[in-house]
Amino acid sequence: MRFRPIASLSVVAAAVLLMAGCSAGTGEDTNATPAADDLCAAVASPGAASDAVTVGGDFGAAATATFSTPLQVDDLERTVVTEGDGPQVNVGDYLSYGLTAFDATTGEQLGTAGYADAPLQPQQVTADSAVGQLFGCATVGSRIVATLPASQDGGAQIYVLDVLDITPGAEWCTAGDFAAAPPEVTFAEDGRPTITIPQTPAPDTVSLDVLQEGDGDVVAPGDTVDVNYVGVKWSDGTEFDSNWDSSEPAPFVTNQVVAGFQRALEGQKVGSTVLVAMPPACGYGVAGESTNPLAGETLVFVLKIIGTQPTEG
Repeated sequence: MRFRPIASLSVVAAAVLLMAGCSAGTGEDTNATPAADDLCAAVASPGAASDAVTVGGDFGAAATATFSTPLQVDDLERTVVTEGDGPQVNVGDYLSYGLTAFDATTGEQLGTAGYADAPLQPQQVTADSAVGQLFGCATVGSRIVATLPASQDGGAQIYVLDVLDITPGAEWCTAGDFAAAPPEVTFAEDGRPTITIPQTPAPDTVSLDVLQEGDGDVVAPGDTVDVNYVGVKWSDGTEFDSNWDSSEPAPFVTNQVVAGFQRALEGQKVGSTVLVAMPPACGYGVAGESTNPLAGETLVFVLKIIGTQPTEG
């Protein structure tokens, strides 16, 4: 049995949300869903299973875990073994973590990830994500034990998690100019772009080139933006998506798209045409950590901003 990557733990959300309000003596509705920005309320509570695990090894490296087998794991539980003295995790941060996984039935180590020999892509923290619900509002330097009950993805497992570092959301995948020759963009008579990839290595940061600057409103964070776009893969130049031939532009909320696309929209003026290239970490994830068919690909978009408006609610 292999361990389940945190990014794939869709079942964690339901389990944790049921547990999040269960603090004794509050008089509050224990079935209430925590606020989207309340990481401390969203995190799983400690329990008999997570408290029964004794952890060894140095922080920042693969851990050992000792517990009586088979360990009965009925719910997702979380116990902070060591409280770190670094900054606290906040909503929107990108969290770097290390993980050592164990089979709850046999005690066998199932694998490690996130350390120097097998780094993981940092994950954005929200209260309704597996990352937010396992780590909560922990501090950098903390070591956490989490128990995961059996699911359709496998048997019960024990995670030992190290909070290695955080990057504030505003500093993640920041955009700059192309360091080398950008892709060539030509336009047909109807305005549809064709993108030709240069014979140079793909950029390792989000890279932007404003092909034509508009004179309309500036796109603000969280706006709903109407866009015409074409996307191709840097690896072979093939087009994987486009709405340019549609009669209507596509609406996107800037903070609900991948980071590279967000950087290409926010701060630009309506009427602008923008070329953007984004590495996998700022797109659809690193190969092996995401099931998206575009994982591992550096993506290139040409997008024309048709309109923008604040998102309601």
